[in-house]
Order: sequence, then C-alpha cells, then structure tokens
Amino acid sequence: MNKDEAKERVVKLRKEINHHRYLYHVLDKQEISDSALDSLKKELFDLEKEFPDLITLDSPTQRIGGKALKKFDKIKHSQPMLSFNDAFSEKDMEDWLERISKLLGSKKTDFYCELKIDGLAIELVYKKGILFAGSTRGDGTIGEDVTQNLKTIEAIPLRLKNDKDITVRGEVFIPKKVFEKFKKDYANPRNLAAGSVRQLDPKITASRKLDSFIYDILIEAETHEGKHKILKSLGFKTNPYNKHCQDLEAVFKFHRHVQKIRDKIPYEIDGIVVVVNSNKLFDKLGVIGKAPRGAIAFKFPGKQAVTVVEDIKLQVGRTGALTPVAHLKPIKVGGVIISRATLHNEDEIKRLGLKIKDTVIVGRAGDVIPDIIKVLPNFRTGKEKDFTIPKICPACGGKVVKKTALHYCSNPNCFAQRKEYFYHFVSKPAFDISGLGPKIIDQLLEADLISDPADLFDLEVGDLIPLKRFAEKSADNLIKALNDKKEINLARFIYSLGIRNVGEETALDLAKQFGSLDKLRKINLEQLENIQDIGPIVAKSIYSWFKEKRNVVFLNKLEKAVKIINYQLLIVNYKLKNKTFVLTGELDSMSRDEAKVRIRNLGGDVSSSVSNNTDYVVIGSEPGSKYDKAKKLEVKILREKQFLEMIK
Repeated sequence: MNKDEAKERVVKLRKEINHHRYLYHVLDKQEISDSALDSLKKELFDLEKEFPDLITLDSPTQRIGGKALKKFDKIKHSQPMLSFNDAFSEKDMEDWLERISKLLGSKKTDFYCELKIDGLAIELVYKKGILFAGSTRGDGTIGEDVTQNLKTIEAIPLRLKNDKDITVRGEVFIPKKVFEKFKKDYANPRNLAAGSVRQLDPKITASRKLDSFIYDILIEAETHEGKHKILKSLGFKTNPYNKHCQDLEAVFKFHRHVQKIRDKIPYEIDGIVVVVNSNKLFDKLGVIGKAPRGAIAFKFPGKQAVTVVEDIKLQVGRTGALTPVAHLKPIKVGGVIISRATLHNEDEIKRLGLKIKDTVIVGRAGDVIPDIIKVLPNFRTGKEKDFTIPKICPACGGKVVKKTALHYCSNPNCFAQRKEYFYHFVSKPAFDISGLGPKIIDQLLEADLISDPADLFDLEVGDLIPLKRFAEKSADNLIKALNDKKEINLARFIYSLGIRNVGEETALDLAKQFGSLDKLRKINLEQLENIQDIGPIVAKSIYSWFKEKRNVVFLNKLEKAVKIINYQLLIVNYKLKNKTFVLTGELDSMSRDEAKVRIRNLGGDVSSSVSNNTDYVVIGSEPGSKYDKAKKLEVKILREKQFLEMIK
C-alpha cells in the first residue's frame, strides 16, 4: 500500500472506529463485535506506525473512552484513566518489549499479569476510609458520578480497614450465569454491566448481581504486584488468577494457560493485561497517546476480524450445487490465518449487500470455513464490483438452474461434481479408505480408470503403477485398503451415497428405520415423512434419489462390489448397543468426529447434551460444562484410556 492509499484508508478507519466507539462508550450500543473493532484499531495502529506523519491529534489511537452522559453529575479524575494498546500475537509482544527496552536501556524486566475482563472501568475515592465517590472512566479525564449504584455491589467495600484517603481503580463486570438471563437484550456482558451501572434507580443495579475486581491504587509502591497486596490488605477484592511473571516467556505460558481455562472462568475475558512490574520503570516509560508504554493488552485470538474480499469464485459440490466462496486478503481469525469464507448462496450475497473488493467482518467458529458477518460500506472507494451467479457452470459449461435458494449445474457428468462425489464417498464417515486422497482420485478420473465409486473396487495394482506417485508398494497398499473396506454397515453406506440433505445422523435414522438396503429401495414418500426428524424437503430428496434411473444402475453395480451389513443383523453383536455417549474436551488419539464414528459402528448413540438418559460422558483434555453436569447427575465418566478399552 502506497502513502496515498494508506491516507485514504486511515481516514475511513478513523471515521468507522469513532462511530463504533461512540456507540460503545456513550450509548452502550454495539453494531459490531469487540474483536472486529479491535481488528479495525490494529489496522489503523499499524498504518500509523508505518506512516507516522499520518498521525493526527484526533486519531482514535490518541484518545481515550467517550463523552460522559448528561444524566449523571461529572467527576474529574485526579489522574487520567488510561486504556491500553493491544497485542494479538507473541511477535507483537516481542516488538513491544523491544520498544520499551530501548527506552529503559535493558530487556531485564519482570511483569505482572492480570486477566482482561469484559467489564466497565471505574474509579473509587475513599475519604478517611469511607467510600466517598465512584465514577466511570468517561473520556479519561472526566467521568460520570455513579456512586449510589456502585454502593449496591457487594464486592466494593463501603469502609476500608484503615481511615486513609485513597483512590483506587478497577472493573465492574457481570458473571456469565447472570448474563444468561439478559443476553436477549444485551450484545455482551460489558454492555449489560455498563447499562446496569448507569441505571437511575440503584435498585435495578442491585438486582443485576454485579461483581468487581480492583487492580490499581494511586499511591507510591515499589511494584505493581505490591499494589495488589496493599489492595487486598485494605479489604478490596483482587483477581486470584493474576500472576507475577519473571520474563516474557513466562507471560506467554500464562497467556496460553488462561486461554485454555477461559471457558471455566465465571466471567468473560478477552486476554490478559501485561504490566511492567517495577513502578519506577513504569513511570519512566511514560504515556504515548491514549496508553501507558509500560502496559499492554495481550488479547486472545479474536473470533472476528476485518479484511477485504479480493474476489468471489464458485465451488461446484458433489450434488452440483454452486456455492459462492469469497477469496479474502489473508487475515488471522481465532488464531488461524484464513483466506476464504463461504457465502452460501446468491440470496446471502444480496442480504449482505456484498461486492467484490468490499471491506468486511469475517467470523470463525471452531474449524469450520469462516462466514462473512457484515459489510462495512463506509470503506468503499467506487472500485467495487457486483457479483452474479453465471448461467453456465464454470467447471463444465453445463446449464445452471435455480432450485429454492441454490443454483445447480444440470450436467450429471460435470467433472467437478464427480470429483467432489468421490471425495465424499471415501471420507471417514463413509467408506473411510485411507491413502485415497483428492490428488489420487483426480489422477484416476483423468486416466479414465473410474467413472463412478463402484469402479474403485475393481482396480488392480497394474492399473495404478503407471500413474504418478505410485510404485509397486504404494499400489499394493491402496488395493489392500480398498479390499479391506468391501464390507460396510448400512448407516455408513447410506451416508456414502451423497444424497442431498442426508448427513450422518439422518443416515443412521434411515438404517435403524428400514434395517436393510433392499427395504430402503422400496420406500414411499409417506413412509419417509413419518420418520422423526425427517421433514418434507429431506424426505423428497431421499425418495427422488432412490427413484432416479442412473442411481438405481449405480446401486446395482455397487451392491455387487461390496457387502452391506444390515442394521438389525449387525446390532446383535454391537458392544455398545442402546448406550448413549456424550463427548467433551479434546481427545489425544482421535478427533471428536472419529470417536463418534467408532461409537456408532459399535451400536451406540452420540448425544450433544448430558441428561439422565446419558450412559457415559467421555472426557478429553479441557472438558467443558458437560463434565460438570455429568458429575452433578452422577453419569458414568470415562477418561480417554477407559474409552479406548471399551471400543477395542
């Protein structure tokens, strides 16, 4: 990005950030997530760092908080209430240490780390040991007088253990359990905490069950850790998770530990605050813009971030569905660099109002492909382009037709569809053929060795050796893997067929209901619609698949190649027959999906929630709330070693 482009981007970033900061700090409203706003601020910070002469006095990087609300009296802080610059990676932290070390003349410094709580910053003033005034941060210099409301919070002492005049700072927050009751009306716990503190009626504040931690006291002390000890001795509630760290490596270790236990902490946090422990060094480092140089917020990977849609391309699936996929300027989301996001269908693009080259918020949950959450139209330059689904398939040139919300390639021999279908057929929940990945399938198709998945089981070593990546041993191994999978249970077989709208759960329901492929092939629409959890659309999809002539021919061919074990016949010997399992935490020996497959292969059921009907809860590392519920309901808990013994 050249300087002119950077200047244009910086102007747009400042305008957007100021808009959202006003909503957040003044109106207690929120249009985008905290992590998306962090992403905007980080981009601005980085651009101003690269082009320092673009920094202006009114830049969001040089300012604190927002304006105080008129409905409360104003209180001037004796010292400015600052906020922190953010770090999002260990590299950012190393850069921060490098910067402050140059000013200090040494890298030898220790740190005090605190949890960064998603709450509202407050200041408390005590006169002769009695709470005299309590205020919000406001604009950093002048806050709002919310003394009466803060007095309703049990964690805030009304009288100290001595009669001194002191000023302290801390955070008011809402516990997760309390937030659950209000989350329909509030975007996040911070908004609820802020809204509760700013109630005109203190009784409403009291009803919200707010909590508080105090983390700073405006007196001289040798270390920041020492300040926390003083606070505790005076009767203030300090955070038990806070930790002294001897060096940056210890900070990284603490950050990783807190991230792992984050879900178990009873209030929301989004990172840790790292403070130079020596107050003498902290004061020497001074303030830059809105933040002290001697402290930084080391955030957890955000679940959302801001980036640019470089292009939109179509992906042809195994059923012929054309899915638009956004190709993004690479960005880190949830700790992972992403460069693509699904757009689902044309209606979703219209709903978002998305154009190619738009600036967008992307979100990622778990390991699934990210979604585009929101378009930020204020960043448009006029170079953005509309996207429409073409009338012909980009893979084969076949006619594209629209069915419900999706567009499909109408050519049954579309090469892209065939490839995706093969990938699905050999996947773990289906035939689970190891060593048969996309590159090998592509080679087999291009060499005309296979036309449908049934042909896989007719391959011989001599067919494979002429292909790239194949020697006699690797060819032998693949043929052996194919022969080993010529026997399959009915549920996995149904899933392997790639019927539209039929996932693992529906395939299992069909296997239980009909017991054999022969009975399933004779189904009528009414029978399907009567099955619990199968609606009219899914029923019609299944019925149509089994009645289509080319599928009938394929099934006849496949039945000759493999042996399908009927559900009732197999279940007689199931070790886990009629047993229900719930999985929580990470397993070392296999993924959660693999564990589900193993349980179902042995006749067991897998549930997503713990109840009195649960037989076993399998726990891996860092188990969640399901583990606690299992103990409460006295459900049998299996550790990974016990589970592996059971499924041998």
